[in-house]
Amino acid sequence: MSSLPTDQRLPIGFDDNTLRQLVGDFSEQQLLWLSGYFYGRYAAGPGPAAAPEPAAPPVATAARPRITVLYGSQTGNSKKVALQAVEAARQRGLDATARDMNDYQGRELGKEQVLLLVVSTQGEGEPPVAAEELHRFLGSARAPQLPALRYSVLALGDRSYLHFCQTGRDFDERLSKLGATALAPRVDCDLDFQADAQQWMAAALDALGQATPAAASVKSPPVEVKEYARHHPLTVEVLEKIQLNGRGSTKETYHLELSLAGAGLQYEPGDALAVVPTNSAALVEEVLRATQLGADAPVQLQGETLPLATVLAERLELSTLSRDVLERYARHHPAPRLRELAGATEQLQRYLYGRDAADLLVDYPAELSAQQLVDTLRPLPARAYSLASSLLAHPDEAHLTVGAVRYDAHGRRKQGACSCYLADRVQVGDQLRVFVERNEYFKLPQNPDANIIMVGAGTGVAPFRGFVEERAERGAGGLNWLLFGNPHFTTDFLYQAEWQQHFKRGTLAKLHVAFSRDQAAKIYVHNRLLEHAREVYDWLENGAYFYVCGDRQRLAATVHRALVSVVQQAQGVSPEAAEAYVRGLKKQRRYLEDVY
Repeated sequence: MSSLPTDQRLPIGFDDNTLRQLVGDFSEQQLLWLSGYFYGRYAAGPGPAAAPEPAAPPVATAARPRITVLYGSQTGNSKKVALQAVEAARQRGLDATARDMNDYQGRELGKEQVLLLVVSTQGEGEPPVAAEELHRFLGSARAPQLPALRYSVLALGDRSYLHFCQTGRDFDERLSKLGATALAPRVDCDLDFQADAQQWMAAALDALGQATPAAASVKSPPVEVKEYARHHPLTVEVLEKIQLNGRGSTKETYHLELSLAGAGLQYEPGDALAVVPTNSAALVEEVLRATQLGADAPVQLQGETLPLATVLAERLELSTLSRDVLERYARHHPAPRLRELAGATEQLQRYLYGRDAADLLVDYPAELSAQQLVDTLRPLPARAYSLASSLLAHPDEAHLTVGAVRYDAHGRRKQGACSCYLADRVQVGDQLRVFVERNEYFKLPQNPDANIIMVGAGTGVAPFRGFVEERAERGAGGLNWLLFGNPHFTTDFLYQAEWQQHFKRGTLAKLHVAFSRDQAAKIYVHNRLLEHAREVYDWLENGAYFYVCGDRQRLAATVHRALVSVVQQAQGVSPEAAEAYVRGLKKQRRYLEDVY
């Protein structure tokens, strides 16, 4: 309210100071109510004089809770869910903001009112890079008590791993120990997470209530449905299939080219293409033989009645064995040994390694009905492969680099469900069911003039083929450096002619290879990094981005240690200081991994 000169009287006979005293303790909402009340009396016009009625007390409006939706993502799924949760909250009239754990300081937790936390788990129980610092902070003595915080956790994971959704479990337990109150129970999601994510959003937001009466009829928004996704894949034709390894190689790697003509499917270098496979007839037969069930036995699955053999071939996971399957199977088996195995982490891990569904059925035979078998096994998931192409270079096509997985274990010949499906049973002219899996955190720099260092072994070179094609098509000014490893130069130099052409044109500035078996002393890509340590460090100091693609335990771990050594040598600092430098690169999203 603006001030008036002290000698100026208002039309109602009060001066400004008197009026200020009358309303001095009123809140903004009470002043707003009075303003509306008097305006309403004025708008109604003069009426018969009546005794004044006592004013109704101002209606108190509950303060809107401030919601932070915090996500820790490796490939972008957690971010996707977090943004859906924000939209769901806003449609209810609630104030919500999404925050990336990578950019979030632990001390900010003390200021939060409501925290919805979405986080994935990597490998065997590890947090994604974006969540590492906050995960560490919450487990430290510096973490504050949070008695005023209300929270709920959505954990994303994969039940085929023993430490399923471990990072989400950790956050839930630590927030609870710090005194925070759970709005809704934690939800642990498998690969097919969207339905569970929607239910979690609804439960958490229902616990907060509605912000305004007008929002009471608004329901949580439907889950975003992609045009092509896990339950609605795109059918594509195989245009080309080439074995990349030469005669005599111990490896079996295929280059596949798929037609996207007319589909409108979009992807970016760094994304993956998920392929929906089928199980081999031989493995289906082994399962039927072990259970002594008929191939034509009718079973129910997702509202359909189908023959058992069809469900085993097309809908259920047979080639890998996971903890949840063993736990469900133990309910049908009388042996205490199996129940003990399900509860013993180390022994269970050893048992599961290299075994499939047929192994379990033979090792611990039980009388199962066809329906019980179907209910025990888990759905057959798609397998994701890094895209090996750029749409700019190959319009309406998607290229994959696939290594066939074959091995002997527990007295039987085993094979990868999807890799050998593509290697053995898919030919040119056949059709595949696919969909794109976005990988938001394995992308080219937004600055086209930034240099990039790419480190890959075997099929890990796939995304870098797409990277270099994309940068070449766009005329990017930044330099590209590839370090590639495989066993032998003559048989295993994947895409050799293409790399040599890029090198000749200047679209590949540096190329260093490590063929481990071509000399007595094995040489790997991490050895090449150490050989060129000074130049690697100089590139990083000048803003280069560092990419790694390949095996998590062998390649990624050794490359990480090598890069720490590179920094330590260049700076002359302790291993701890060098580790902090490398960790800083990851936090800046200049050290990016696509590992498996």
